[in-house]
Amino acid sequence: MTVSTQGLNLNWGSRTVRASVELLSSMRFSISLLTIICIASVIGTVLKQQEPLANYVNQFGPFWAEFFSLVSLNTVYSAWWFLLILAFLVLSTSLCIARNAPKIMLDINQLKENVRVQSLKAFGHRAESVLSEGAEPAARRIGQTLVQSGWKVKLQQRPLAGNQSGQSGWMVAAKKGSANKLGYIAAHSAIVLVCIGGLLDGDMIVRAQMWLNDKTTFGGGGLIADVPAQHRLSASNPTFRANLLVAEGSRSSTAILNQPGGVLLQELPFAIELKKFIVEYYSTGMPKLFASEIIIHDRETGEQIPARVEVNHPARHKGVEIYQSSFDDGGSSVTLQAVPMGTTAATASKPFEIKGTIGGTSALTRGPVGGAPKLTLEYTALRVINVENFAAAGARASSGADVRKVDLHEAIDSRLGAGNKTVTQKELRNVGPSVSYKLRDEAGQAREYNNYMLPVKTDTAESSPAVYLLGVRETPADAFQYLRIPADAEGSMETFLRVRTALADPAQRELSVRRYAAQALGDGKPELVEQLVASASRALALFAGTEGASDGTAKTSGLQAISDFMEANVPEAERNRASEVLIRILNGVLVDMTQAARQQAGLAPMPLDEKTQGFMSQMVLSLSDAHHYPAPMAFQLKDFTQVQASVFQVARAPGRNIVYLGCALLIVGIFAMLYVRERRVWVWLAPRGSGASADEESVASASVPESGSTADGCHATMALSTNRKTMDGDKEFEMLKSKLLQAPSV
Repeated sequence: MTVSTQGLNLNWGSRTVRASVELLSSMRFSISLLTIICIASVIGTVLKQQEPLANYVNQFGPFWAEFFSLVSLNTVYSAWWFLLILAFLVLSTSLCIARNAPKIMLDINQLKENVRVQSLKAFGHRAESVLSEGAEPAARRIGQTLVQSGWKVKLQQRPLAGNQSGQSGWMVAAKKGSANKLGYIAAHSAIVLVCIGGLLDGDMIVRAQMWLNDKTTFGGGGLIADVPAQHRLSASNPTFRANLLVAEGSRSSTAILNQPGGVLLQELPFAIELKKFIVEYYSTGMPKLFASEIIIHDRETGEQIPARVEVNHPARHKGVEIYQSSFDDGGSSVTLQAVPMGTTAATASKPFEIKGTIGGTSALTRGPVGGAPKLTLEYTALRVINVENFAAAGARASSGADVRKVDLHEAIDSRLGAGNKTVTQKELRNVGPSVSYKLRDEAGQAREYNNYMLPVKTDTAESSPAVYLLGVRETPADAFQYLRIPADAEGSMETFLRVRTALADPAQRELSVRRYAAQALGDGKPELVEQLVASASRALALFAGTEGASDGTAKTSGLQAISDFMEANVPEAERNRASEVLIRILNGVLVDMTQAARQQAGLAPMPLDEKTQGFMSQMVLSLSDAHHYPAPMAFQLKDFTQVQASVFQVARAPGRNIVYLGCALLIVGIFAMLYVRERRVWVWLAPRGSGASADEESVASASVPESGSTADGCHATMALSTNRKTMDGDKEFEMLKSKLLQAPSV
């Protein structure tokens, strides 16, 4: 039997109805739908699903973000068109099964014993032999041999056409491998079951409740308890997959279903209390294990059921499975120290401490003076562990041009063995906690900041100082850019702040310049001292940003201001020498200013050694870059109390077992179609000397009384048919030929 790609052909109805039913029940239509689903699944895999719209705008631009939202490519698996295609695929495949299954079952039970003898000569595997047995004994022997080998056998006695003596021949028809045809039914039934399971566990039922029960998505904020009933689904909802965040020491019974345009709240038949959250890390800082010790509080019985939830080890209660999905901050409390970053009266702010909770906000009522707009501080994240790679770049790099530097054994070993081997070495180090926050102005615009609590030594050189990292970025799609402030001998950034304050004070700059000039030249050359004072004052004013350009453009500061001044006022041939002198003067004045600032604070002066030189080099770079810091203050993490939260995925999936059954049928069906070969064998036995040729034999199946002598033996014609031509089929035919036609020839 050959499976047809045509659909059902109705004998009633209009031409349009008949054509529609034929198309819907055809195999070509099912394959087309399956192809579309595969393409949509690829899109859903490549494109991140259910992300905020801002993420798509940042990554793809506003046009494509709007296009993704319009055709629901950002929510493929819950899109109406995807569910509609699944429904049509279920209907089409079911009609294909209904059309072909009766034919397949009928073909399985048919041994085709009525085949014409002349047709046996057209088979690729055929053989003829003369047996010494009579036709009937040979037929029974051959049939018994095939039955013992697992074949389904049927014997048929036929009268010989044109034979007046009443002799008859015997047809032995056998079949093996009928499961091959059952594989077709199993594989197509698997597609139907998997699609039905996907429809049951998808958003179809949730959407139906929204349409029938007037449920709408909620797009606002506030407390969960204040959300109206039209945005909530009952605990009897037959299918859902939602997220639930529970902080340590708290409980929750309302999960959140993300939907296009908002969320729906899913009531649970129980409450989950998080007693303890456990997390372990690899040396790389990646989580190795996170688990939750929970207590399930049953609403109806009041029973308290302790459980432990880990990744791939969910807890179950009342048909709802509780998966460990992720973890988050549960409202950690932080204490931040405001560090003034402004240099003028309009941008400066006084240092103060402020306490807050991650996820909360604080209004900066002590904000900048001088009529500057007030800011809102939003606490976004606390990370207790930050593991970074501090391996020196190029430490293991070798020149491929010099063969003396090529170690073949090392090159091969670095690429073989364990999967965690890399060509470059890694030096992983935990640099301590960090806090992330946003400063939002009155117009609603915000920048995101990420500051580390402890100073970090980013350079392996002994003279290089540890630095405080103050990060900032304009949008979530950007990487953080860090201002590096050197830590002084006391391990703080106070020396940097004192020097920056003194740099903004003209009187302090004048004192430092004159002290530097006196130390450099002494009192013997007053005219040279005044020239040096003038040059140093000009360089320091440019660096501090208090002196504008000669053309009246906006003021610049830092090393960029000195560079602009050199390009505008010094001939190109003399710039290198002049810049070296000017930078040397600037460094000398800043060293004096640093020592004076430490003396005024009652601290010991820094020794003039290599370590101090490295500190001052970083100080110059930090003072230059600090002018570009976009906020009047930075917040340094002083103390925190961590509260962790566990993110659970709660799911009621009635279609899961249906999908499992479909997967099992799919495996069985594919195995049957690929590895089970359907074979049919026919052996025609005609008495010798009957005078009837194969061309003259009738296909009539009427039985006649046994007659004729068996002394002259019989003539055997054998043929084998298989649905696939393979080497195994050739071997099997040779084996059957020797086994069935084993009687000695005459």
